[in-house]
Amino acid sequence: MESSTNANSVNNPKNPSSPYYLHLGENPGMILINIQLNGANYHTWSRAMKRALLSKNKLKFIDESLNMPKQGTSFYEAWERCIVMVISWITRAIDEQIAQSTIYIENVVELWEDLKERFSKGDHFRIFDLLQEVHSMKQGERSVSGFFTNLKILWEELESLRPFHNPFVR
Repeated sequence: MESSTNANSVNNPKNPSSPYYLHLGENPGMILINIQLNGANYHTWSRAMKRALLSKNKLKFIDESLNMPKQGTSFYEAWERCIVMVISWITRAIDEQIAQSTIYIENVVELWEDLKERFSKGDHFRIFDLLQEVHSMKQGERSVSGFFTNLKILWEELESLRPFHNPFVR
């Protein structure tokens, strides 16, 4: 028996700490997040999806921190099942028309990058819209805490869309 397949191994698919582990309740039809990517909400959607994948210990499959095992090794089949599961979870969380355009992408990193490439481009327009919303926001009939909560949501989204600028780096 390979030493890497023992029950305590982090890579053992039967170990809940393993990225290869799939709980019996996890299935391709499962909906991980309640936000559907519609093209205009990419940034919010990707943050929610990353959190959900992290909670399932599957973020490593999209950020390439987990290398594909060699075909024929004991972990290859588990890796392949997880890839298909993550692709299914992602496509369940995107608009049907967008999902149709990704149906032939079988590499989860390629799928993630394709969605990022297509839908993160509108961030400049979204930043402009958010700035306008912040500047025109009034308390109106809302409570102070309700007004502040709405304002904080806009600030946080705006902050997350702005590229980090380090004044010490050229």
